[in-house]
Amino acid sequence: MLTKDYIELEEKYGAHNYHPLDVVISKAEGVWVYDVEGKKYLDCLAAYSAVNQGHCHPRILNALKNQAEKVTLTSRAFRNDQLPHLYKEICELTGYQTFLPMNSGAEAVETALKAARKWGYKVKGVNEGSAEIITCSNNFAGRTISIISFSTVNQYKDGFGPFTPGFKVVPYGNAEALEKAVTKNTVAFLVEPIQGEGGVIVPPDGYLKKTYDICKKNNILFIADEIQSGLGRSGKLFAFEYENIRPDVVIVGKALSGGFYPVSGVLSDKEVLGVFHPGDHGSTFGGNPLAAAVARESLKVLIEEKLVEKSFELGNYFRSKLSAVKSKHVKEVRGKGLFIGVELKPEAGGARRFCEALMDRGILCKETHEDVIRFAPPLVIKKEEIDWAVKHVEDVLMMD
Repeated sequence: MLTKDYIELEEKYGAHNYHPLDVVISKAEGVWVYDVEGKKYLDCLAAYSAVNQGHCHPRILNALKNQAEKVTLTSRAFRNDQLPHLYKEICELTGYQTFLPMNSGAEAVETALKAARKWGYKVKGVNEGSAEIITCSNNFAGRTISIISFSTVNQYKDGFGPFTPGFKVVPYGNAEALEKAVTKNTVAFLVEPIQGEGGVIVPPDGYLKKTYDICKKNNILFIADEIQSGLGRSGKLFAFEYENIRPDVVIVGKALSGGFYPVSGVLSDKEVLGVFHPGDHGSTFGGNPLAAAVARESLKVLIEEKLVEKSFELGNYFRSKLSAVKSKHVKEVRGKGLFIGVELKPEAGGARRFCEALMDRGILCKETHEDVIRFAPPLVIKKEEIDWAVKHVEDVLMMD
């Protein structure tokens, strides 16, 4: 079958809830992927940061195979011999007391929201049914009913009401707006340290520390959504580390599995996650032995292969190279680590056509919010591969 044949099948039988580039990938290794016709591409998206460790990393692959031959799923009705090790290793790595595993990023966000509300009622003493959670404009945390209820993107909400109450939205990057929005019913502030889907938006220096201090002053949980920015993507283990804060709750996912299996979860201390009791919350697949084995090896690869440090070093290099490109279309190059956004001017005609042109040259990236090209390759990328990519990016950005 050729590319067009696969596309025809997908268009005929699949729900049309995505608008992918017309490349059909059949094989991948490291930073390279190959389509069904054998063409090679440099992956500069890394499955939205899910494959920070590179495609089909051999160590994670072996962990998957070895565990798959033993036991894959027990449900949480029984214990398994992998989950306790994951609990210990991820808590020791991050400095939190407790971890609650889920599957998708959206599930982890929902878990954090539930924990914050229950903490508000049982620990802070907010009146039942009146808890408020403050979020930021331009946010993206998933597409469940509750999550889209606090989205500021009209498309994400169109046709899906009525929406879940209990959320307030304040401008991203504006600490004063958060302080004004706080009431006696506020239980949490949910924020992305770097907004990924929003266009790789980096807030002003000091913003996270200011909002963290506001939360501490008002006995509010500071929840950092690090699903996309965390686990090395930003050049730190977590992006919030740039401002030397310790969120009350950290949401993780994507790279937690190295791209092999859906694994996500919530990190916090016992005061917060201790509000859950048997039956309050759960998931048949959350914390299954296959997921735990994969997550354990994924974390070890990040640390032992120094991918966090590589992201910091090569991210600065990649960003400096892109910043040096002189194109009439470019408004701004921004980011941290290997989490980079190139925002185009409105008159450039949108980022999609540039992504398609880069695809033709063997580079895969994706537009976000119409005018931003996101560059987020696997953290195993090499400097010479960045140099090769930048030459093509520069040529494409010189198009009329």
